[in-house]
Amino acid sequence: MGNTFVILKPIIDGLMKAFGMTSQLVEIEAGTTMHFWVPNNKLSNKPPVLFVHGFVANGIMTWLFQILSLTSDFAVFVPDLLFFGDSITTRSERSTTIQAEFLAKGMMKLGAEKFSLVGLSYGGMVGFKLAQMYPHMVESMVMSSTIIEMTESISNASLKNIGFTNWPDFLLPKTVSGVKVLLSIGSHKLPWLPQFFYKDFHEAMFSNRKEKVELLEALVVNDKDATIKTPNYSQRIFILCGDDDKIFNMTFSDDMKEKLGKNTTIQYIKNAGHLVQLERPCTYNHYLKKFLSFS
Repeated sequence: MGNTFVILKPIIDGLMKAFGMTSQLVEIEAGTTMHFWVPNNKLSNKPPVLFVHGFVANGIMTWLFQILSLTSDFAVFVPDLLFFGDSITTRSERSTTIQAEFLAKGMMKLGAEKFSLVGLSYGGMVGFKLAQMYPHMVESMVMSSTIIEMTESISNASLKNIGFTNWPDFLLPKTVSGVKVLLSIGSHKLPWLPQFFYKDFHEAMFSNRKEKVELLEALVVNDKDATIKTPNYSQRIFILCGDDDKIFNMTFSDDMKEKLGKNTTIQYIKNAGHLVQLERPCTYNHYLKKFLSFS
């Protein structure tokens, strides 16, 4: 029997095409290529929305339920961040700054110079950085299961909550049992899944391990070196989270809302964890579309 995710890839690719999406490799600069799922008709009048995935899975696996729900009303763009999917670079920098820079350049090359941004976890941190660097491009933001920036104090508190001492051990498990722990902590209540699912997930989702470890090492910054000490975003921001996020719990989200100020609203979805968009897709999509429709 083949790997489940390898078997599913052409099926999901076909589904994306049926919903008006096409796969595109965008050369950002010499040595750097980013993979995007983009609308077939980039010239449509639908408002563009950029979905930025978290650290474990690529864009399509993270946002599948949202893509299927939103493509009829929005021009949906779903990239793979560097070292995920088919996105690669020969550059040595591993910060969220470089991810944000290349995302912005990719969107410009695709003709989407203004858009709303939806970010999950690591993708949310990249999104905040993009909005800071290119405020004229980002019209509004929906942030889920994330923080503004991973300072040492936040990192230490979060790792303590989940019982780990570093992020690579948690986010890049070396064993099938480690995958179970990862998905269990990421969920409110992990459904029963056959053993081969975890094995196939482990084989399919953790390529480019060396580079991903470097991404995680670059993610955590000393508190005194934090680049976003006093957030001052002009965009409307909607924090949309699960009420049982074990990684960045409600204390983190409430604190972030206070720092972001009056342009920010927050909504918790009951019985959902860190992977809120997968656990409660219907409720998540309801709030997401309601916010984006008024952006």
